[in-house]
Amino acid sequence: MHGLDSTQLRTLAAVVAEGSFDAAAQLLHVTPSAVSQRIKALEETVGQVLVRRARPCVATDAGRPLLRLAGQLALLEREALADARGPLAGGGLIRVAVVVNADSLATWFPAALARLPQRAGLSFDLRQDDQDHTAELLRDGSVTAAVTAQREAVQGCRVLRLGVMRYRALATPEFAASHLGEGFTASALAGAPLLVFDRKDRVQHRFIRAVTGRPLDPPVHYVPSVPAFSAAIRLGLGWGLVPEQIAGDDLAAGRCVDLAPGRHLDVPLYWQHWRLESDVLNALTAAVRAVATETLR
Repeated sequence: MHGLDSTQLRTLAAVVAEGSFDAAAQLLHVTPSAVSQRIKALEETVGQVLVRRARPCVATDAGRPLLRLAGQLALLEREALADARGPLAGGGLIRVAVVVNADSLATWFPAALARLPQRAGLSFDLRQDDQDHTAELLRDGSVTAAVTAQREAVQGCRVLRLGVMRYRALATPEFAASHLGEGFTASALAGAPLLVFDRKDRVQHRFIRAVTGRPLDPPVHYVPSVPAFSAAIRLGLGWGLVPEQIAGDDLAAGRCVDLAPGRHLDVPLYWQHWRLESDVLNALTAAVRAVATETLR
């Protein structure tokens, strides 16, 4: 069996990242035919179909380990090249892809990036997904690291517990009086409009079941933006769970009330990253751990 070709691996990564053979060809400055030939040759070497030709193109189960390998090799290659050239030569571009849940991205995570030592050519490709789904991008090799609710290490990754993000149930005083006058009960919640971030977000429903002991299906407004989510609560559109770091100001100012005093939902967060000896990845992990220790429970 022939060894894996690094050019073919880079081409596989480009096809999946860009979503099509044509877009990958533009990125790599080659013809679409050359991209197709490289993918075909790699598939012949492995003996498996590696890319599902769809819109967008996605890696198959067989392609995911190779996609992850391609990303790891690219990171180590760029880091070694930057170190070899040195700062006077301008180093080289090192881009690290990280997926983070929306609430962390809106609160503590940017501070971790700002705490990293300044390094020329270092940039981040931040992706956003629900904390229960961020690990999927690690599995398919799309990202180098993830803030995730999954404590079991993804294959080929290290996992570190960061802490807990605490959520509190908020609404305006007027909304609470109108819809939840009898309290945070199952009968009242069944008809009270609920704010949910997106269709992957199950935080609110988990909280309802934890408090009432019943699964409920209230009317839902989907608001896939952290600032807009909080604004919708302040405008009385519905009630929702808000991270403690964001809820504090609205509670202190009286714009919102805690619907279930003494009750909250804690979501444990973990940092998972590729098992690589990379100076950039080690520095990022140290910064994430330090800021999470300061801000999470």
